[in-house]
Amino acid sequence: MSQPVLVSVLMTAYNRQAFIAEAVESVLASTYPHFELIIVDDGSRDDTVSIAQSYAAKDSRVKVYINEQNLGDYKNRNKAASYASGTYIMYVDSDDTIFPDGIERCVHVMEQYPQSGFGMTGAKLNLKQPLFLNSEEAIQNHFFKEPFLMVGPGGTIQRKQFFEQIKQYPVKYGPANDMYHHLKAACFSPVVLLPFEFIYYRRHEGQEINNQYSYLYNNYNYLRDAVMELPLPLSSSEKKWILKKNKRRFVTNIISYFTTTFDLKKTFGAIRAAHFSFRNALEGIFQV
Repeated sequence: MSQPVLVSVLMTAYNRQAFIAEAVESVLASTYPHFELIIVDDGSRDDTVSIAQSYAAKDSRVKVYINEQNLGDYKNRNKAASYASGTYIMYVDSDDTIFPDGIERCVHVMEQYPQSGFGMTGAKLNLKQPLFLNSEEAIQNHFFKEPFLMVGPGGTIQRKQFFEQIKQYPVKYGPANDMYHHLKAACFSPVVLLPFEFIYYRRHEGQEINNQYSYLYNNYNYLRDAVMELPLPLSSSEKKWILKKNKRRFVTNIISYFTTTFDLKKTFGAIRAAHFSFRNALEGIFQV
């Protein structure tokens, strides 16, 4: 790289006083020096803001913004991106940490593929080197070989210009917004799979990933809409197969949810939230 490339590291926060200091310090310890750390607090009621501001007072690369009202997860991610001035954006959640060489390794790989706007970890695929996939290869592999596009925001690096071109993250699919986004990104850009992990993803009780009820209907909704709305490089028969499989999976999941919880009200609530009809169920079960 002839000139340093600025990376905007985006950290959204809500009541993360127990973790945010470690998250910030992991970014500041990066071997790649050309970054800005943008922290956007979403109305925390604990000491998250004061902890973040203490780092901003000591390091000019740290910038803290406070939302006037709570936006929620993905609206806040989009808000954070609106403050970014870097060529690339990367998300480091306020309860996670990034490896010291994480930014450097990601930028190094992405700069080798200037035609791609979107990169993500492919470490679970046991890659030995970066893998460049055009849109058709990425979508076909995802649906019919290995669903590798199911990675959280922290496992991605994106060119900011591309992120804006595809209208940022959707906000109507709850914790599954990133899944729709990744499919959309793969439709409009080649995907670079990075042969390494670069984020330590902390698991704890306060995470949205634990909201399995929301995933129950949002996983169905995002995939249905993606197949119907996005220019996925798939044949009509392939799209039909995916839609039927999605319906069958929803039937299985909704039955499993009810037999586990016996909560009839929430079960029917999930069915309504998915706009799932009796005909949909028949199509899923019997492949009508």
